[in-house]
Amino acid sequence: MYRTWWTTLLFALSVAGTALAAGRTSPPSGAKVVRQGTTTSGEYATLSAAVAALPDDGTAQSIFIYAGNYTEQVYIDRDDVTIYGYTTDVQKYTHNVVTISHMQDAARAGSDDASGTLRIHSNNVKLYNINIENTRGPGSQAIALSAYSDQFGAYAVGLYGYQDTLLAQSGNQVYLKGYIEGATDFIFGQHAVSYFQGNTIAVTAGGCITANGRGSSDDPSIYVFNNNVVKNSSTASSTPGNYFFGRAWGVYSRVIFLNTDLEVTPNAAIWKAWSDTQDTTNIFYGDYNTTGSDVPSKVSEPSWTQKLTSSAESTYSITSVLGSSYTSWVDTAYLS
Repeated sequence: MYRTWWTTLLFALSVAGTALAAGRTSPPSGAKVVRQGTTTSGEYATLSAAVAALPDDGTAQSIFIYAGNYTEQVYIDRDDVTIYGYTTDVQKYTHNVVTISHMQDAARAGSDDASGTLRIHSNNVKLYNINIENTRGPGSQAIALSAYSDQFGAYAVGLYGYQDTLLAQSGNQVYLKGYIEGATDFIFGQHAVSYFQGNTIAVTAGGCITANGRGSSDDPSIYVFNNNVVKNSSTASSTPGNYFFGRAWGVYSRVIFLNTDLEVTPNAAIWKAWSDTQDTTNIFYGDYNTTGSDVPSKVSEPSWTQKLTSSAESTYSITSVLGSSYTSWVDTAYLS
């Protein structure tokens, strides 16, 4: 059968589209390989085993994970590690087929960090196209990703939890083109300088997206969100009007939201203090160019929040937040 010009064109467009959606379906040269249930010599059945096998010699190392749900708790304390998940489109978290899953809460583990499914206590660590989840659910702090890490990058990574999903605790960090889900203070920490761009932030129930714990004026901590979408999670209940962009865990707390696209309506106050008696003098919270189908019809932000203008886009650009050297460690392909 001969193709008509129309079917030929459609075929060509399909091939072009496939080419543009770059995948990562085989291990990079030299990478440790993780494959669920493997008995192949030189491969590892868990991420923990692959991490333990990395040489302690100061060299940059990588790990490639084939599709599967790996139930384990992972601790990384070695610098210069890159972890890749199998994917047919490196730019889209929706194509992730690798999940690291664990159920633990802070009360039983002994601390927020200790409950983390993936705990990173080293620098220059990069994650690509993996999902990380803590399945504990409501009722306790239960971390999916705990990042005590400088020059840390999460690229098209999915983070799933309920309370305290992401502990962005210390160092310079980026979260680009990923997914972060939770309800209560689900992006929190005390000392990190964290930049979030191109993410989907999914609210499961009423609560606060962020809880920045900056407690002194000389602490560099700030969370900056630019060009992210806020929407309901697939299991959301009672979220419209019942969630906030953040509440101030520390008395010098700093959080900025720029160019946010709202698909679920926040509380009209947008921000809240930790308590009615909190000193809000030095808290710096503000948003600019918040748009979308669900912007509140009448906003009533607290008097202590900031009214940001267009100058905020340069004041809180990635260069301003992380410094001009960020290009030496951030994968800038995920900034487009």
